[in-house]
Amino acid sequence: MNGGLNVFEILADASWPVKLVMLALLIFSFLSWVIIIRKYSQLKAAMENAESFEERFWSGTDLAQLFREVSNNGGDNGGMENIFESGFREFARQRQRRTQDMRTVIEGSERAMRVTGTKEIGALERNLEFLANVGSISPYVGLFGTVWGIMGAFQGLGEMKDVTIAVVAPHISEALIATAMGLFAAIPAVWAYNRYANKVERVASRYEVFQEEFSSVLQRQIQIDDTN
Repeated sequence: MNGGLNVFEILADASWPVKLVMLALLIFSFLSWVIIIRKYSQLKAAMENAESFEERFWSGTDLAQLFREVSNNGGDNGGMENIFESGFREFARQRQRRTQDMRTVIEGSERAMRVTGTKEIGALERNLEFLANVGSISPYVGLFGTVWGIMGAFQGLGEMKDVTIAVVAPHISEALIATAMGLFAAIPAVWAYNRYANKVERVASRYEVFQEEFSSVLQRQIQIDDTN
């Protein structure tokens, strides 16, 4: 349509600093969406794994049998399964050493679970910082392109005796597009960061609750073994 807004034509005619700003924002946006999609799948799998494993754990299955099943998965375990495996492995190791102090056994198991839980949460949090950074700096990167475009517009005004809208329109257009690109990169990144950070916190709370419940189960197991 003649006279319509042609974004690609504006970008093609934009100054090199503005083009570099656009390219940087486009890369930020692309990487953000890659992380957003991957993190969605990762967090969804973590929640589904936690629900599935808790059902198995509380179904009355023998802990030693459950440990063997988890250990034989060949590294395909989820976060909660890894926490259980590390805790029970340390528990079994302490019991094989004939450790009589129940507190020592439980503390060793809890320590192993905390280490594994921290690693699992760290894996879930990975790349979230990038989303936060993109959300923070993209508007300012876009603002730099905006300022440069406005500067070009004023320069055009100063060089022309007969000023018309056609003189400043390209510079104003590229300036506004730079602003829009900054927001285009920032808004999804900020939204995803807030949403995923909240989900990671929920997963972390679920892991912590499981660790406390599992510690209680192990304490009862020690008391049962000592009375037999």
